[in-house]
Amino acid sequence: MENEWRTDRLDLEGYLARVGVPAREPSGAALAELHEAHVRTFTFDNIDVLLGQHRGVAIEDVSQKFVGRGRGGYCFEHSTLLAAALERLGYDVRRHLGRVGDPAAGTQQGRTHMVVEVTVDGRSVLCDPGFGMSLLRPIGLADGAEDDYLPGWRYRMTRTDEGWVLSRMGADGWEVAHTTDDLAVKPVDVVMAHHYTSTFPTSHFTTTLMLTKHLPGRHITVTHRTLTVRTPGEPTEHRPLRDGELGDWLTALEVPLTGDERARLLTAVGGLA
Repeated sequence: MENEWRTDRLDLEGYLARVGVPAREPSGAALAELHEAHVRTFTFDNIDVLLGQHRGVAIEDVSQKFVGRGRGGYCFEHSTLLAAALERLGYDVRRHLGRVGDPAAGTQQGRTHMVVEVTVDGRSVLCDPGFGMSLLRPIGLADGAEDDYLPGWRYRMTRTDEGWVLSRMGADGWEVAHTTDDLAVKPVDVVMAHHYTSTFPTSHFTTTLMLTKHLPGRHITVTHRTLTVRTPGEPTEHRPLRDGELGDWLTALEVPLTGDERARLLTAVGGLA
């Protein structure tokens, strides 16, 4: 049977070289190492959506963008890439879609998030490389499982009738990040979800700049309006983005844009409401 995800088209050697991790036999420790290297290497961003040049979520396009150029993207790209690499490395992988937001607060969205389930060392774990404040390492898919890999940043999995709920401990207690369902996912499902998030007029991804990355000891989130700096165990810094500051963060977060892309992005961001 043909590989419907076309993982053979991933430049695996190039990917491993890009994230700086050698090929290892599948294990929980090797998976954690690769997951963290991926998250620390690539930005989470919607830059190509705002530039009107997103080529799609096929593995060939994602590989060229991430591996070839060192660019980042959003969840459909991150999870497509990581899932393909893990399958090529011999892991048991299953792709899932989920809903961002808290249903109790009325903020839950459509199935516009993508994660990866991996079975390794006799247990299932959730890999979530493409969320705004991504997990650095996989978290166990078990009711009540918690991760505090970085002290001060706690995550928890909870099983509900809707699926697996990932929550993060915030200043006011547990905050729901997203809910992952158990429905089977086909490549066309990812294409359709990506099409919605990248083209719908009121989609968050078409109306707001989102650029985030884990740096040593802190996590940076830049929008067209604000800067947020989160440091484990310390108060969050959140303030308006200063005039001209976006260019500095594009450099600091090592976003490899061409001169033309950079200029067009600054123009596009200046036109956002």
